[in-house]
Amino acid sequence: MLDIADSGHPECCSALIAHKLSRLNLDIAALSEVRLHEEGSLKEHGAGYTLYWSGKPKTERHLSGVEFMLKNSIASKLENLLTGHFDCIMSLRLPLHNKQHVVLFSVYAPTLQVDPVEKYNFYTDLHRLTQKIPADDKITILGDFNARIGKNSEVWKGVLGKHGVGNCNDNKRLLLEFCAEQQLTITNTIFQQKDSLKATWIHSQSKQSKQSSLTMS
Repeated sequence: MLDIADSGHPECCSALIAHKLSRLNLDIAALSEVRLHEEGSLKEHGAGYTLYWSGKPKTERHLSGVEFMLKNSIASKLENLLTGHFDCIMSLRLPLHNKQHVVLFSVYAPTLQVDPVEKYNFYTDLHRLTQKIPADDKITILGDFNARIGKNSEVWKGVLGKHGVGNCNDNKRLLLEFCAEQQLTITNTIFQQKDSLKATWIHSQSKQSKQSSLTMS
């Protein structure tokens, strides 16, 4: 979680994140739980990145929020402004070669404890948004799905690779069914990596790990 809003100095936090991305040589990052209200952007000139975010209205408590951080050289190629659909989904469309495009989503799915109706609504909204994308566009969804998807690649062929981690939790069914319906693959289960790189979060008591899922067509 990157609590930019509560720090009182979003510009300083944005600069810190930008410099970290620069050291890692990353062009695009999708971040969640940034807790910034409404929609906006902030250009960080030092490291050369621009921050875009989507959150709840100012009248509501900000518990989630999603964002993209793009290198300024890539941000300048955007044909349209980024679209904040909700406080947990936003998207951008980038031109590729030969008049093709890729649509990127930054998402933050409901946690395990959230009411099932809210979880269903999240995937319904995401499904509706992906269905609006032109058929020739590529789709990449980045974010935190708050799901442990396990290792059952034989059952979920085309969705799961052989390098998943941990046991499944109740959120995994919604994610896997969504990917199967949309013909998406959870790509961070495809490539073999060190155990320390497979998970983005480890519970302090149970030591169970969670993969932040990246899916793409």
